[in-house]
Amino acid sequence: MKYKVIISVAIIVVIAIILLPSFFFIIDETEQAVVLRFGEIQKSITEAGLYTKTPFIDNVRKFDKRIQIYDVDAERIYSKDKKTILADTFALWRIVDPRKFIETMKSELTALTRIDDVVYSHVRNTFGKLDYDEIISGKRTDVLDEITALAANDMKDFGIQIISVRVKRADLPDENRNAVFERMKSERIQEASLIRAEGNREAQKLRAEADKEAQITIAKAQKEADIIIGTGDARALSIYAEAFNRDPDFYEFMKRLEVYESTLEDANYILGPAMDFIDKLSKGE
Repeated sequence: MKYKVIISVAIIVVIAIILLPSFFFIIDETEQAVVLRFGEIQKSITEAGLYTKTPFIDNVRKFDKRIQIYDVDAERIYSKDKKTILADTFALWRIVDPRKFIETMKSELTALTRIDDVVYSHVRNTFGKLDYDEIISGKRTDVLDEITALAANDMKDFGIQIISVRVKRADLPDENRNAVFERMKSERIQEASLIRAEGNREAQKLRAEADKEAQITIAKAQKEADIIIGTGDARALSIYAEAFNRDPDFYEFMKRLEVYESTLEDANYILGPAMDFIDKLSKGE
């Protein structure tokens, strides 16, 4: 009888040990969960800890609450200036409300499909309002922030938070690349020609101003030189006049010497005391 009791107790203990884990479940720091009973949501859990459930009846669906990345396939979009662009985007997202998520999305695969549709739709519509140069410029960050806000608003009712939408690359298809390159090259050549023309125009302006200033400076210098020469000549005449008034004969003698020196520079003449060469020259003798 004792052995039967011991065996029964042992069987009960073993069964309890086997069944006991089915009464509990653990949620760690990276997880959140929804408890389902016959497909209906009983509760949602977002905090880590040890929780209880009804064995064989309750089903626990766990979801990662960390940020996840979804790499959206590269898609063709069209810019405002009618260029075809291959936009390769990705989205950072996470589940913030497991109850809403399980009610609307059912599974992560369905959620990814929905994220793909929403992100591509907003990328296509927003980039379609911009020229290609704006899409590849620094302005793109502001545009992507706008797309993130629009996508986040669309996904909030599904218990999903869109944290960021970014573009890994935005390239032209191979068939468009050469044409765009040639157009950009032509535009740069035209821009360079305009810059050179502007530079030449400015250079001519500077040269004209420099020539004008040089002429003004030369004219001022010539004027000052003429004044100085005129003053010197006047002073010389004054001195000559003063010398003549003091001794007319000596003055005439000195002037005769100057004339002889300038006119007979290379000649050989012996002049007498009378020094009447000028008088004879003037008489034609």
